[in-house]
Amino acid sequence: MNTAKTLCFAISALSSYAALVYRLSQMRRSWRDTAYRTLVVALLLQCLTFTMGTVAMGNERFLGVGNLAILLMHLSAVAFVVSAQIILLRWATDGEDTGRKARWWLVTGVVLNALLTALFFIADGPDRPASDFNTGSGQPLVLTYLLAFMLSQAVPCVTILRQCGPYARMAGRTSLRQALRLLSVTAVLLFLYFLARVVNVLTAACGIDIGAWTLAASVFSALGIITLSLSLTISSWGASATRLLEWARGYRSYRALYPLWRDLYESSPDIVLEPPGASVSDLDYRLHRRVIEIRDGWRELRPYIDRTASGDGEADFTGGEDSRQAFAEAAQIRQALHAKRTGTIPEHNADARDFADRDTDNFAAEVLWLTKVASAYRKLGRAR
Repeated sequence: MNTAKTLCFAISALSSYAALVYRLSQMRRSWRDTAYRTLVVALLLQCLTFTMGTVAMGNERFLGVGNLAILLMHLSAVAFVVSAQIILLRWATDGEDTGRKARWWLVTGVVLNALLTALFFIADGPDRPASDFNTGSGQPLVLTYLLAFMLSQAVPCVTILRQCGPYARMAGRTSLRQALRLLSVTAVLLFLYFLARVVNVLTAACGIDIGAWTLAASVFSALGIITLSLSLTISSWGASATRLLEWARGYRSYRALYPLWRDLYESSPDIVLEPPGASVSDLDYRLHRRVIEIRDGWRELRPYIDRTASGDGEADFTGGEDSRQAFAEAAQIRQALHAKRTGTIPEHNADARDFADRDTDNFAAEVLWLTKVASAYRKLGRAR
């Protein structure tokens, strides 16, 4: 069980250091920004918290003082949640009110840390087994220390959760809204962590063994810190990640359209403006060209499309209406390609009608529809 807890601390520490290093790489252009400096301090405290947690799991003495790593972990955790609250204030509001609230949180953090330090030494913390600070061991002073610490962490989680919703709705930038929503998720996960810790302490004080469920607190903590690291850095990498996801979706559509485009191109080579190439360096342009070429190839087939045919495979497919229509049109294309190769022109062809009777002004919707048709076309080819 200690191995699992140590692993959770290590994961939390690594995600914290990754976020810190990422933010420090922006120091040259952002250091004059007060919000940025506050964020760096918060990440340093986050790193210290979980570094001390990892140290405490491996050694009961730090710098020659028993359980000092535990005390430092708790003190830095309090300082961290205070700095996180100040960051949220600076993200969401400006003016004198922000400064006043930030000072109030700073004073509260100093008082809480002073209280925890006093309780630690009054409870003879340096000479106690480290396990006492995990379960309380029924000692009133240690229980008071642990409950005071957990309350100091749970209350900011509740305030952050309450504030993130309204602040996210007011935020003008998409990246800031994403950061505030992730911060809401973080607050929930960390509140669940502190709730699980309270359960661990109280059940141990009552002599109840909950077994492996004691690990729930460590798991919630690790998940919360990973989410927190993402929320505190997403404003700088979120836009790049969105562009990467859009590129990946575009590339997937580009590849999915290939079988349909290939057969239309072989049937009507003049639909291609440029020689086909494998490069996707300008994916947006190539995807537009592929859609246009499929549309033009489809129109070239109008004299060979038999509007009276039901479409091979349509009756065998049991999907939704869009899927059935995609299979029907894919089957018509396959039949039309065969008719063109054999020189057979149906009596009731589609020569007088437009491309698929679809609204082609919405490019994203058109790509989605053509991807469905191309997928149906490929499945019909495999069935044959």
